[in-house]
Amino acid sequence: MHSLQLTYGASSDVGLTRRHNEDRFHADPSTGLFIVCDGMGGHRAGEVASSRAIEIIPRHLAESTADPSLPLIGVSRPEFSTATNRLASAVRLANHTVHQEAARHAAYTGMGTTVVAAWLVGHVLSIAHVGDSRLYLIRGDLLHPLTDDHSLVQAQVQSGLLAADDAERVSHKHVLTRAVGVHATVEVELAELPVLDGDTLLLCSDGLTAGVSANTILRVIHESPDPQTVSDRLIALSNAAGGTDNTTVIVATLTRSKPGMWNRIRAHLFAAPTTDSY
Repeated sequence: MHSLQLTYGASSDVGLTRRHNEDRFHADPSTGLFIVCDGMGGHRAGEVASSRAIEIIPRHLAESTADPSLPLIGVSRPEFSTATNRLASAVRLANHTVHQEAARHAAYTGMGTTVVAAWLVGHVLSIAHVGDSRLYLIRGDLLHPLTDDHSLVQAQVQSGLLAADDAERVSHKHVLTRAVGVHATVEVELAELPVLDGDTLLLCSDGLTAGVSANTILRVIHESPDPQTVSDRLIALSNAAGGTDNTTVIVATLTRSKPGMWNRIRAHLFAAPTTDSY
């Protein structure tokens, strides 16, 4: 099976109305790990929460890759792969660390952060998220949401109390029902799926989706083959729509890597002989 090569672009911007950027991101194609965090809390505490999560999650995954016997944080779920359970463990560790730091410093009381993380291991994408930062899969001409917001609005839509078309217009659309660091424990939403050659992943904070429609996002992705150009363009569109929040975007494209020359020669030399039928 051919391996998949990752090419990515990433951008983060404070927007037009906020004084500080409380978003943080991690993008490492060598490990296949991409994360977006959107912090919240007064006195720059949101920056602290998102920064801690961005530090802890990759470190925990690196340590467990080097030592697979490293204990999991939380309960392993048998319906998911080892990688997905390990990603959940990393998010839970981030939750514990942020919560403990908030308890030690009065200025950080109540701080928290969203987390959306995608980890490609082989041809399987592990997904973990808490909050309302999002992950999308672009496959062909379709934009597939791979996460559901942990927000009051989304809960009302799912229960039938609010129409989906009205969700962006209500005043409480930014109220979260779940965030990393706010409580001593957190429920981490998990998923995993096989990816294909030609797929594109989009991770973003809610600053993008608040002002830029899904159709526009899809159009911009199809307009350029360069992920960095797409990321920068989406940030610009978010600011053009008002820029009322920090916006962070990661765009990662997956392409099948071609075998090197020696591997092609070896495959030809040692190919099984064909048998003619008469």
